[in-house]
Amino acid sequence: FTKDITLDKSVWMGYIKDYEGGTIMQCSMLPRVRYLEMGRMLLKQKECVHAKIRAFSRSHVIHQPPKQWKNGVTPIDPQSVDAIRASGWSPDMDELARQPRHGPNYNQLLHLLNALQNHQSSWPFLRPVSKDDVTDYYDIIKEPMDLDTMEAKLEADQYMAPEDFIKDARLVFANCRKYNDENTSYAKYANKLEKYMWRQINAIPEWSHLQP
Repeated sequence: FTKDITLDKSVWMGYIKDYEGGTIMQCSMLPRVRYLEMGRMLLKQKECVHAKIRAFSRSHVIHQPPKQWKNGVTPIDPQSVDAIRASGWSPDMDELARQPRHGPNYNQLLHLLNALQNHQSSWPFLRPVSKDDVTDYYDIIKEPMDLDTMEAKLEADQYMAPEDFIKDARLVFANCRKYNDENTSYAKYANKLEKYMWRQINAIPEWSHLQP
């Protein structure tokens, strides 16, 4: 549906009641689509997809519960179940799945980074500075940093502690103030975002030892 009416007014004007406060919308119908047979067509597509899946997978096969459970559920060796053994599962895989994917500070740092990225003053710092747009930037700034690079480092578990994350964030703001005059909007954005970052940090009890 769309509010852009492309149908000639002579076709519909005077036939459709135009209520005050109501919005007339248009729905374009494709002649080659048989809308009354849409349900049947989707069912056929679903059957074709399931047939393809069954050709490569046994996930549709329903297995009976182990015979040992006939008189109640009791602990058994998972490898004694044919379907589990056929799936290639091993206890090592289960242990691997339980291991955390990231370090202990990941979730809090990710939350902080997302908050910085979504702040209204963050837009100059979201991506690396383009050398084409600012030709002398990398002649002045020898250690460039930005929020996108920080996100990549966070996902790679390169921040072992909150202090490491804060060090890079401070570098973002320091670089901005070094390249731009303090009265420019960019420097003011850096100051606002840095103050906001510390408000977020101070709200985390576990990080009470961190200070600006």
